[in-house]
Amino acid sequence: MGRTGPFQWGDVVQLTGPKQRMHTIVLTEGASFGTQHGALPHADLIGVDDGSLVHVGEAPHLAIRPLLHDYVMSMPRGAAIIYPKDAAHIVGFADIHPDLTVVEAGVGSGALSLWLLRALHGTGRLVSFERREEFRAVAEANVTGFFGERPANWQMVLGDLAEELPEHVADGEADRVLLDMLAPWECVDATARALRPGGLVLCYVATVTQLSRTVEAIRADGRFTAPRSSETLVRGWHVEGLAVRPDHRMVAHTGFLMTARRVADGVDLPSFRRRAAKADFADADIEAWTPGAVGDRTPSDKRMRRAVRDARRQADAITGGAADGGAGREPDAPQVD
Repeated sequence: MGRTGPFQWGDVVQLTGPKQRMHTIVLTEGASFGTQHGALPHADLIGVDDGSLVHVGEAPHLAIRPLLHDYVMSMPRGAAIIYPKDAAHIVGFADIHPDLTVVEAGVGSGALSLWLLRALHGTGRLVSFERREEFRAVAEANVTGFFGERPANWQMVLGDLAEELPEHVADGEADRVLLDMLAPWECVDATARALRPGGLVLCYVATVTQLSRTVEAIRADGRFTAPRSSETLVRGWHVEGLAVRPDHRMVAHTGFLMTARRVADGVDLPSFRRRAAKADFADADIEAWTPGAVGDRTPSDKRMRRAVRDARRQADAITGGAADGGAGREPDAPQVD
């Protein structure tokens, strides 16, 4: 993405119709977009200025190129995504900028990878770890679809971060390590070895038990500053004349963010290395924090096959079949509703 000017073949276009319902299409020769109001051939959008009004039947629709936020929310997915409100804070709190070496684990559908690669701006290096092949396939297709090609500074590793990280990132080479996984406390040692002094670890977890276990593991390790934890709540407002009030619905809890900085080897921070008191948690609590007890939701095989197929079709439509050579792909373009 990143194109400007009139629409061209291969562009991703967001159509917003009556009642603010949004549709995302990829402009493909011979294809058309249809609703209950009628049909709109994709060819009618070629040469039209970004931000123009077009008609599907008699219904007016705003045609505009989607922002990254829009793309993430409508792209095919097999796993739950990190929502833009959290991704924005991750990029900000982790201070992601060009020329960094960034490690992420738990790629899912590639939402956070997109934000990180955008912030790196073609420089530095992003090394992403994913344990499931089907998630890797969806993420690679979504990222390729957004950028129009596979970013040269992005490396995807299929495997467990705790086991594979030393093979791909040397000790002290990483500037940031971002963990979006069920049990990030299992990766504290590998993270500490990979991070340079002054580097940052950020963990994204869903539940308070996961947060507590992760914080205690960071504290007990002794190579990090005191961890900081937060969550991000977004409340929209209804503004219409003098009728100004909070929306009845809001995007509340999605996950917790925990950050800590890597200190230099040999630095003793006793106040940060305290062992948790016996009353802080017991063996039964530790058992409750295991991945099985927390609840690792696994999408069905059917859903994953559909997510992989939709993501690859969308990427191929955008890149003209250049994504992964276009081998084994279905030729017709996706239409994401």
